[in-house]
Amino acid sequence: MAAEHTDARPDPDALLQRVQREASAAARGRLKIFFGASAGVGKSYAMLEAARKQATAGIDVVVGYIELHGRAETEALLEGLQILPPQRLQHRGITLAEFDLDAALLRRPALLLVDELAHTNHAGARHAKRWQDVVELLDAGIDVHTTVNVQHVESLNDVVAQITGVRVRETVPDSVFESADEVELIDLPPDDLIGRLHEGKVYLPEKARHAVDAFFRKGNLIALRQLALRATADRVDAAMREYREHHAITGTWAAGERVLVCVGPDALSEQLVRRARRLSNSLHGEWLAVYVETPRLQHLPQAARDRVLRTLKLAESLGAQTDNLSGEHVAEELLNFARQHNVSKIIVGKPMRTRLRDRLRPNLVDALIRGSGDIDVLVVTSEPGAAVAAMPRLPRRNSRRPAYLKGLVAVLLATMLCAALFRVLEPTNLVMIYLLAVVWVAARYGRGPSVLATVTSVALFDFLFVEPYFSFAVSDTQYLLTFVVMLTVGLTISNLTAQGRRRAAVARHRERRMRSLNALSSELARERSRESLVEVLRRHILRAVGGQAAVLFPDATGHLQDADFFCTRGHAPPPGQTWFPVPGNDLGIAQWAYDHQRNAGLGTDTLASADAVYLPLKALQRCIGVLGLRPREPRQLQVPEQMHALDAMVNQAAIAIERVELATTARNAGIEVESERLRNAMLSSISHDFRTPLATIIGAATTLLSDAPAGIDEAHRRTLLRSLLAEAERLHRLSGNLLDLSRFDAGGPRLKREWLAIDELIGAALAQLRDALGQRPLRIDLAPDLPLFPGDETLIGQLLINLIENAIKHTPAGSAIEVAAQADADWLHVAVRDRGPGLPAGDTQRLFEKFQRGRTEDAQSGFGLGLSIARAIVLAHGGQISAQARAGGGAEFAFTLPLHRAEQPGDD
Repeated sequence: MAAEHTDARPDPDALLQRVQREASAAARGRLKIFFGASAGVGKSYAMLEAARKQATAGIDVVVGYIELHGRAETEALLEGLQILPPQRLQHRGITLAEFDLDAALLRRPALLLVDELAHTNHAGARHAKRWQDVVELLDAGIDVHTTVNVQHVESLNDVVAQITGVRVRETVPDSVFESADEVELIDLPPDDLIGRLHEGKVYLPEKARHAVDAFFRKGNLIALRQLALRATADRVDAAMREYREHHAITGTWAAGERVLVCVGPDALSEQLVRRARRLSNSLHGEWLAVYVETPRLQHLPQAARDRVLRTLKLAESLGAQTDNLSGEHVAEELLNFARQHNVSKIIVGKPMRTRLRDRLRPNLVDALIRGSGDIDVLVVTSEPGAAVAAMPRLPRRNSRRPAYLKGLVAVLLATMLCAALFRVLEPTNLVMIYLLAVVWVAARYGRGPSVLATVTSVALFDFLFVEPYFSFAVSDTQYLLTFVVMLTVGLTISNLTAQGRRRAAVARHRERRMRSLNALSSELARERSRESLVEVLRRHILRAVGGQAAVLFPDATGHLQDADFFCTRGHAPPPGQTWFPVPGNDLGIAQWAYDHQRNAGLGTDTLASADAVYLPLKALQRCIGVLGLRPREPRQLQVPEQMHALDAMVNQAAIAIERVELATTARNAGIEVESERLRNAMLSSISHDFRTPLATIIGAATTLLSDAPAGIDEAHRRTLLRSLLAEAERLHRLSGNLLDLSRFDAGGPRLKREWLAIDELIGAALAQLRDALGQRPLRIDLAPDLPLFPGDETLIGQLLINLIENAIKHTPAGSAIEVAAQADADWLHVAVRDRGPGLPAGDTQRLFEKFQRGRTEDAQSGFGLGLSIARAIVLAHGGQISAQARAGGGAEFAFTLPLHRAEQPGDD
């Protein structure tokens, strides 16, 4: 038993996928569909009954939209339920009532009833279909109950039309039906339904009589009931598989089936797509739809090309992965694609060609069957009675007339050369000259002129160079083989050369597309601002599609701003008007695309009446904006390959913009952290370093102001006063350092240069620090005849005080401090040396940064600003400062100042 339990353990990847699905489903509303074979079975009635039970249980239930069709028993169930007022739309002077999506989103009930999921909304509504309204409600977290008839399921549409003879125009995509959390079948026997129809419980009497004679025949109802039961059984089977997988009843599932359908420009392709959808659904597998464009099909009339685009779009709406292929042979490209994508079944239409043409040239079905191997090939014929248009006649494409004339001129030149060499070469060798001309014509002008050149070459060779001369008669039958070979080789060369030209054209097209994506990626990687990234995206989008573009970003409240937002930042529209202002209505479409992270506008299922398409800029973590595109040729947006390329470009740009924004955020966060660190260091230094002198001042002042001054002798009093003065001067130096720091951070003080003697400045600094030196020996090493140098006396004095005070802090009592100065032709060199603990390991230049201290724990502490201010003073005078460890222990701080005055911008 233990082994059995171990084998039944769930796969970790499956568990992760299930957790991810459950997490995404938790934030989404639940959809329940009341499903029936036809109108009148009681779907709305059952939905209202279930809603009343939910309301009794305390659930917030609102009726968003309900179709009563005059049924009193259904209307009675509305009593006690809140009904959402409909939206009133004006269309051609008529007021129409529609479901109010915005009011429902504002009300946000726990459960909303929306009848007739397949309904087509009137012009002016946000979405073209009601099922799109329901999807938005579910995304907002609202549970929805709705109704659907079997004839409204997209993949069953053609089957229902075949059974009833009525083509239903309003359909629901299978993906919406399959995403329902619960499907409840509302079933009614056909006889009972016909009885309800006669009683006027389905339609009004005059409409009911017509329905009985047309759609509601008993045979139709039986077939529709079977379809509804089968669709519901498929749902139950899917639920059972999910349950078994959830509870790990079985091991890992084997790979599913994959169906490939080949679409073409004929009307049968729509039926093939629906058949492929039903087959993949029954096999529980994926399916793909492809169109193979051969050289002949590149010149289809526009109506046929539009039909191909509509069919591919239908396949995408039914859940297929679509692709455009190109090549010389449809069967070869299909089989290569099928093997690359692990396809198990290929669906094609039955050929409509005559038997004679099939004998002369094999059809697609025969070629697929011969090369399919272990792939099943399913041949689908048209529905009985359905009018299926045959393959549109392709226009004849001829090369330009000058190309044919130039081909003939090349053959005539070859003939003249053959005539000149006729007495020298054998006739069979002259064939090579003609073949050389054919190859040249094929490479230069294509297939048509090369075929004409081939036929003309054979005729001229026979007429001029084969006995009897100047006659097409052939005396030597061996020349017949020469003619056949010559003609065959010429035609083969023509065909191969033309194929090479076409394949080169296709390769150049693909290479341009890849180069465009690579160029976009490279430019995006180089840019470092959002405005420049937007400009790169706009330029590449318009280069690929043409037209006008706008990029919109949200403000702090999440509302998109118009494209003029960028025009004010240095990206004004160029003369070609490539930016377009987004009107108020379109701004609402863009906002919807941003909020729902889905394409909207032209060529999409949402507000398709707009003249621009809006693509969300979806980055890795969030949606950062919307690209608006008004293409020069709207038909381009119907090509799946073009839309995939646009999506790829938009996604690349979105990720690049997010990268820049994250880098900016990280940089600002680093600055804030560093600022906080410096602020904390400064506050810590101030609180610590002001405490010691203030404590001394307070103690000395308290003693002097005590009630018993007579007990203090004169020597003690003077000691206290000197202590007060020393600590006050120390506070003065500390506050001076802070002031100097603020001045240098603000751009530095203006220097008051005058000629100074370094020995006098050193003496003044040592006199000021006499008490701080204490018992430390002082050694002065000044070179004789030191020259004067230009500098600011106050700042140079502060520089010397800071360096000597720094040596005092890190030098124990009794340890010597040295001050040395010497000069060369251009520079004055000054050094302050000590025998303290030395410098910390690492970069010595860090000692000159703000709030950096030495490594001694017992040394007098300071703000860590003395060395930073010293460096600023030296640099302001055009000199250099450095620190290094001394041999035998200790440190040396040295600086150099120029001896010759050079006026600086900061000088007075």
